[in-house]
Amino acid sequence: MDREPLSLYLHIPFCSLKCRYCDFNSYAGLEELVEPYVGALIAEMGLWSGFARGRPLPTVFFGGGTPSLLPIGQVERIMRALRERFALAPDAEVTLEANPGTVDREYLGALLAAGVNRISFGVQSFFDDELAALDRIHSAAEAEEAYRWARDAGFRRVNLDLIYGLPEQPLERWRASLERAIDLAPDHMSLYALTVEEGTKLAYDIEHGSLLEPDGDAQAEMYEWSQGRMAAAGYRQYEISNWATLGQECRHNLVYWQNGDWLGLGAGAHSHLAGLRFADVYSPRRYVQLVGETAQAPQGADAGALLKSMRQVTYVEGPRPELARADTLIMGLRLNEGVSLAEFRRRFGEAADEGYAATFDEFVSLGLLERANGRIRLTPRGRLLANEVFTRLLPD
Repeated sequence: MDREPLSLYLHIPFCSLKCRYCDFNSYAGLEELVEPYVGALIAEMGLWSGFARGRPLPTVFFGGGTPSLLPIGQVERIMRALRERFALAPDAEVTLEANPGTVDREYLGALLAAGVNRISFGVQSFFDDELAALDRIHSAAEAEEAYRWARDAGFRRVNLDLIYGLPEQPLERWRASLERAIDLAPDHMSLYALTVEEGTKLAYDIEHGSLLEPDGDAQAEMYEWSQGRMAAAGYRQYEISNWATLGQECRHNLVYWQNGDWLGLGAGAHSHLAGLRFADVYSPRRYVQLVGETAQAPQGADAGALLKSMRQVTYVEGPRPELARADTLIMGLRLNEGVSLAEFRRRFGEAADEGYAATFDEFVSLGLLERANGRIRLTPRGRLLANEVFTRLLPD
């Protein structure tokens, strides 16, 4: 039996309002589906419990959507089922994403009591006009209030998400927003450049001329300023978009960046397990129906056989060694420490330099990559041009 750690992602697709920049699998107006959806999520846990038995669960992540829209009784129901079906580690990190406009002090206290011990607030901005432009349902004052409620409730691990580089956003506005976040002293911050994703309201508005496209040069200037300011405030950058105080890195996201094993449950959730990549059906209604049609999973089966029995799984990609190598490099290079060449060899039986020597040499000469202490990593300039490096590492 495999005893390697296995992380768990739980997708909660419900939201109050679809934000104009969001391309995640999320839906407004499905309140009547919450209870049956949670039931299906718990049933899907049961389908995997035999396979995962004995593998410690060090991290759990409720993502969305807006997981904080779940009534506390449903969160408690999920946590009880999770403990019954998986080997949740005693020191497990359990994160829940929250919209500041959907919580109060009582709810946050109940989350902590249920076993959620890390909260991630999607603040995005500390200016109300920018929040309105992004279709966020909370105000800047509510974001600060939610943060204080979380601290009052006893949360010792709090993350704030912020977005910079909005259309026509002055540098001074971004600086002021980040300063307000720093003043709150969260343990962790995620700072993302606004990106235009196909199919979003933001993309439509830009395509039809009602909104300017984000300025890439302005975003680069904001990013570089943020790096210096965050360091001065005592935060250590450990990934392209993430900063933390000592020991407060997001353990769950590190599993992704280190290309580890995780099981994703829920509509549209993706998994990386036993060398396989697979995903559940995107429609929440269809997900509930198909999980209900999967009566049980065969006992003692391997991951491939299990997947064939699960009707809600609609995408499976078999092992591709060349893609696993590329993913390990691409995701690992997102981390400031980069990729350990010795660990790469241990994992794949060959040195990274054997297959990527020419590419590495080219980007080292361009000042985008550097070799140091047995690792290959992005330089500060390389973080600004990371996608150019990543695309060259993908297999043909």
